[in-house]
Amino acid sequence: MDRREALKTLSLGTLASTFVMTGCQTPPSKTSSEERFWAHVTEEDIEKWETQFFTDHEFETVRQLANLIIPADERSGNAEDAGVPEFIDFMMLDRPQYQTPIRGGLRWLDVQCQKQFDKVFIDCSEQEKVTMLDQIAYPDVAAPEMEHGVAFFNQFRDLVASGFWSSKIGIEDIGYIGNQPNDWQGCPDEVLEHVGLDPNNI
Repeated sequence: MDRREALKTLSLGTLASTFVMTGCQTPPSKTSSEERFWAHVTEEDIEKWETQFFTDHEFETVRQLANLIIPADERSGNAEDAGVPEFIDFMMLDRPQYQTPIRGGLRWLDVQCQKQFDKVFIDCSEQEKVTMLDQIAYPDVAAPEMEHGVAFFNQFRDLVASGFWSSKIGIEDIGYIGNQPNDWQGCPDEVLEHVGLDPNNI
């Protein structure tokens, strides 16, 4: 299973439970953050987005990091194409409890990159970025001193996955087609025969 499939598996359960619990009759105050964002933000809004919470440097870090977590493949675009950086920016205001750990995590990432590569994350090479993320993406093997980075990356990855697979691109990536009309032709003859009924007498 590749990284995209693994993230999809992890995030779909959460998204499914959110959509089931909110339902069609849910009052606006009870709708999920994903629903509120994608219901009101158009592709044009994404193209003209001005950050609501992040500084320009932080937002660029969010963009690059999100694209490393969900890159483009032969099936669909990357996190940026889906509007995930803008979704995460929105989430900082919609869910204020994310502000300190995410902003602190972005700062922690820059400090670690400065220590290891003498530059901030967005200025690192692709290989340096991967080297950095490999140290915090796998909790079971991460060094104790990377604990804060692991916590940040886990939360950030969840935001990326949630934003991507609730977006138009992400829903198409899943292959979800929603409720479709069905032309019911009756019970198949082999099933009727299996239960001892004659299809010709039904």
